[in-house]
Amino acid sequence: MNVRNAAIAVALLLGMAAAANGRPEAGKDGGRPLSAAVVAGGGSIFGGSADAIGAEAAGPGEGALAVSDSSGEAIELSMLQQKVDQHKDACRIETPSQTSHVINTPVATIWAEPNKHRLLDGPAVSAVSDVKSWAAGMSTGQKLWLVGKLETQALYGDPAIVLGTEGEWANVLLPEQPTSRNERGYPGWLPLGQIAETAAVADLAACPTAVVASASAWLYDDPERSSPFLELSFNTRLPAVRESGENVVVLTPADGEKYLPKSDARVIRGAADQASAKPDGGQLLRTAERFLGLPYLWAGVSGFGFDCSGFTYSLYRYYGISIPRDASDQAKAGEPVGPDGLRPGDLVFFARDGGKGNVHHVGMYAGDGRMIHAPNSERSIEIVSLGTPAYAKEYAGARRYLPE
Repeated sequence: MNVRNAAIAVALLLGMAAAANGRPEAGKDGGRPLSAAVVAGGGSIFGGSADAIGAEAAGPGEGALAVSDSSGEAIELSMLQQKVDQHKDACRIETPSQTSHVINTPVATIWAEPNKHRLLDGPAVSAVSDVKSWAAGMSTGQKLWLVGKLETQALYGDPAIVLGTEGEWANVLLPEQPTSRNERGYPGWLPLGQIAETAAVADLAACPTAVVASASAWLYDDPERSSPFLELSFNTRLPAVRESGENVVVLTPADGEKYLPKSDARVIRGAADQASAKPDGGQLLRTAERFLGLPYLWAGVSGFGFDCSGFTYSLYRYYGISIPRDASDQAKAGEPVGPDGLRPGDLVFFARDGGKGNVHHVGMYAGDGRMIHAPNSERSIEIVSLGTPAYAKEYAGARRYLPE
């Protein structure tokens, strides 16, 4: 089972139980994990039968499935939800050997050490983070302070492996961010209030997922979009239940069903759909160009701010291609490309000591001898010539991650 499937299952477990029990915070009650999962699917935008397994509970009745959480409290799930058995081949439910965790805030900022934030970092460490206003409110000097103190970020619904806790902070690994630092995922610390837990996972490789395609998008409590719930980042992935008018109905990590505008999302119908949707260099470049002018943010991987390798990592991840998180690792993977063979979408690298030392920067080739990149804390995402003296003297080669 891959880690994305586990993350989807976390959302299914907590979100469906919340809707069935009629509590917006069901599954977070006293921090107790639930002990069963249910699966939703269907709807015309997802293909297959329109006989979806909805998250709405019809209330206790004949044949209702009773599930208990770890406290022994009964959760009544409707007969409709028992149709999960019809989907077992595609969405296999199983119980792992340990509790799984998932990011439960719009953007979680991952720190090198626990509890080392400043007062002005409050929006980044609150249970419901606001990285957009946090990043926009910092001066260049305040942004530079973050260098070396932040590791990376993670998005709503991403899986996390909890190694331990210290006070109100959790030491985690992020399995979806490959790194040479730890084969299990990118390491760091985040506030405990930014993760949720579950005790069941499922293999949902064939189940639909909604991916935020806009730089940011709002989730709503209602199909009329009169009640905003959370503002999510580009690349956020959530289980998709069905369509409702101009919305995709998605399941959240701990708050049941919410509504995501179709105009802000694309729906992946499973692993085969993702594999068939691999981009060409032009598609990668057009996606990258949406972020021109977005200010740089050290450790950023969200539509509210990227660092150089977070930008390239996120662009490839959007299309379902896993590459390392950091520039130094990205420069060692993929296929090497000579300067005369560059194509849009290739990654170009820069190193100290005239290009011979440690790799410290990465951009994406944009054609015509140019690259698009997130340069540094003083600037914004831009397209520049590779012949710019500062970059030309540090050029350290290129790598290709797209198939020929």
